[in-house]
Amino acid sequence: MEPIVRLQWDEGADRGLPLPAYQTAGAAGADICANFPPEARGGGVVIAPGARALIPTGLRMEIAPGYEVQIRPRSGLALKHGVMLPNAPGTIDADYRGPVGVIVMNGGDADFAVRHGDRIAQIVVAPVVQAVFEVVEALDETARGAGGFGSTGVAGGVAGGVAGAVAGGVAS
Repeated sequence: MEPIVRLQWDEGADRGLPLPAYQTAGAAGADICANFPPEARGGGVVIAPGARALIPTGLRMEIAPGYEVQIRPRSGLALKHGVMLPNAPGTIDADYRGPVGVIVMNGGDADFAVRHGDRIAQIVVAPVVQAVFEVVEALDETARGAGGFGSTGVAGGVAGGVAGAVAGGVAS
């Protein structure tokens, strides 16, 4: 069964704008629009290079228990304009009922204008698993061990210098 996300308009939101919508049948994310209050609709917001802004969506959400809504960037905005979401993916928890905003950052080299009604991000509904945390004296050993950032290298094939043997004993 598909999870249900109930939506409520914020006071002053433009109810003529589209609700989050999947743009294609196979889309994982539903596009969500900037929905500025009446006094900001004419000009929107201009984000300078390196700056960020909280863009209102005009919506509040009631997310089915056991799910979250992730806010993710739109790839076209990232490629064409350097627009990103610095906390991507952002999480809207199932028990949050406040206004939904999107933190937008301009990583490009020119000002970027967000206008009222622009599709600024996409939302993905995802299941949530809550873990049980426990302190132990030792952790299981693995081949990787404590190898951290960059420890597996960048070249294709066998990673991190761990050679896999193939027939005849020749390492790949």
